[in-house]
Amino acid sequence: MTRIDKEFDGQTVICTFEVTPGTAQDVLDALNDAYDQVIRGQPGYLWGAIHLNDAQTRICTYSQWRDRRDYQAMLRTPEMRVRNRAIHGMCRHFEPVMYEVAATWDS
Repeated sequence: MTRIDKEFDGQTVICTFEVTPGTAQDVLDALNDAYDQVIRGQPGYLWGAIHLNDAQTRICTYSQWRDRRDYQAMLRTPEMRVRNRAIHGMCRHFEPVMYEVAATWDS
């Protein structure tokens, strides 16, 4: 299960994808397949999630990795290079950004 914790010592990556309602499902399918077939089996991968906005114009992925180098190594695998080119081709814009969890609040 995905968990967000200020004490997390690894790498958090949030990717945003600008899509159209006509391509949203194709991008979701490609992302789900990438996570299922490749990403979740990579060394250092801990957990992730995919989000879709109501208008089906934005998709966001959230993943956490043991270390920044693990995430970067996954991106360099031949299979993910091919997959990312295909996903990027279906999007208006695609932006992966590495973050640190700065704060969390519980109810």
